[in-house]
Amino acid sequence: MAQQLLEKYHVPYLSIDHLKMGLYRADMNCGFTPVDSTEHIGAQLWPIIKGIIMTNIENKQNLIIEGCYILPHHLQDFEPSYSQHIISVFLGFSTSYIRQNFQSNIVQHRNAIEARMYPEERTVADYTHEHDVFREKCASSNVPYFEIQENYEEETANIYAYIDREKKKLEYEQR
Repeated sequence: MAQQLLEKYHVPYLSIDHLKMGLYRADMNCGFTPVDSTEHIGAQLWPIIKGIIMTNIENKQNLIIEGCYILPHHLQDFEPSYSQHIISVFLGFSTSYIRQNFQSNIVQHRNAIEARMYPEERTVADYTHEHDVFREKCASSNVPYFEIQENYEEETANIYAYIDREKKKLEYEQR
């Protein structure tokens, strides 16, 4: 999706997976390992990611930041002068989508951004639970959450429409 956003808006993107692996390879004592929990890695990376976001906003530059390590509650860390410039999108999968597409679409595409050198050990039940918890975190943090129910390609069109609306609002407000 980040690649498609780059092509549509001509805005570069940063994969947090690449940032994670770059930091880990540079210093294996960086505070996390690649197989630690999303929450632990997210907490370790958040100060850096937040600084990158703030620097881009201060310099009036656009950047798509992609990855599961930006947790919904992180967005509450921004002052309004920053948060008003951020279009956030959180994406998850419904239980039925996970059950129907786990091997064919989810596991098969897990290397789309980062080639993982370790096997997929999570089960359908693990993945379903993760998405249930994530959905609840998004709701409690009041962030834009989109859930793929049946067809990834068709349903991501709703996300692009949302981004287009938010982008137009930002452009209007900046005039």
